[in-house]
Amino acid sequence: MEGRFIVPQFIDAEDKIWGPITVRQFVIMVVGGLFLFISYKLSDLSLFLFQAVLIIILVIVIAFFKINGQPFHIFALNFISSFKKPRIRVWKKEYIKVEHFRAKGEGQENQDQYPIRKSFLSSKKLSELSLVIDTGGVYKGEQDANTLNKTVYSN
Repeated sequence: MEGRFIVPQFIDAEDKIWGPITVRQFVIMVVGGLFLFISYKLSDLSLFLFQAVLIIILVIVIAFFKINGQPFHIFALNFISSFKKPRIRVWKKEYIKVEHFRAKGEGQENQDQYPIRKSFLSSKKLSELSLVIDTGGVYKGEQDANTLNKTVYSN
């Protein structure tokens, strides 16, 4: 039986404490209970009832709701982090400014700056380049294919 390994199954299943309640849900409910106790001690009855309803709703949402298979608190943290540091990068097209430096021996300062226009590739050329990339270089391009066809069919 050498070379056999035991692969853990169901690693994403959380441990249950009591019935369907997991450790994470139990800890969240205990923290919610502590907030309820603090609210009871520090406020009058009407304010406590209002706070208790809010705390209970918040505890239920955080402990039991899942969005896209993730617990709510993980979803909320990912949502907040996506606003703080978005992954979409917007490219603002500008002309490149190029500085030309003269030789050091001349002793003159540089500083001719001017924008250089970029040449654009046609959509046909771009599709050909993407085909070369997609085939891993097996497809050599239309010009190479035409020269190869001429040599094969001319004989």
